[in-house]
Amino acid sequence: MTKKLIIPVLLLLIAQFAHAQRFDAGILAGFNASQVEGDSFKGYHKPGILAGFFVQTDVAPAIFTGLEIKFSQKGARKKIKPKDPEPEKYIMRLNYVDVPVFAGFRTSDRGAVVAGASFGYLISGREFDEYGEFVPEDQNEFNNFDLQPFIGFQFDMLDNLKLDLRGALSVLPIRGQPGDNATSYYWLNNQFNNVISLAFYYRFDR
Repeated sequence: MTKKLIIPVLLLLIAQFAHAQRFDAGILAGFNASQVEGDSFKGYHKPGILAGFFVQTDVAPAIFTGLEIKFSQKGARKKIKPKDPEPEKYIMRLNYVDVPVFAGFRTSDRGAVVAGASFGYLISGREFDEYGEFVPEDQNEFNNFDLQPFIGFQFDMLDNLKLDLRGALSVLPIRGQPGDNATSYYWLNNQFNNVISLAFYYRFDR
């Protein structure tokens, strides 16, 4: 009899616990400034948009956890300098669906530090130069999955609106180095996303 009661009791306790938790949900939108580690174009010169949804819940008075699902544009861009005798154009456009999982610690009534990891799936990857889009045989294939640990800060601007600033660097390569590369060193033999993002988070009324 006792064994027969264990599963129903556990299910009841889980249901009561889930019902007692208070989840906040909302939408987010902002911008990325991106570069690719492992190419020859330094600087966060590739702009992109990000937009999606988030949910989060408090697990302690000063600690919260959350999850996001968002569309995020990343990549790289060569900055054209007017004084270059022969300016060359280069753009890498990468579109991802990202699912960040994070934890946050409130440092004040309005501020918090957040950290976590973002799992990404590549929707499309394209490259361009001054002659147009690379033909398939000239493009080094991109990997489908991305993993980016990140850390950032959040500031509550209003009761339902906050600003989020974070930096993220891939630990899984977005692809290997184009062409022949003799080195076997992980961080030199591959390319990685490096992104700074700024976004507004709007929480729906409870």
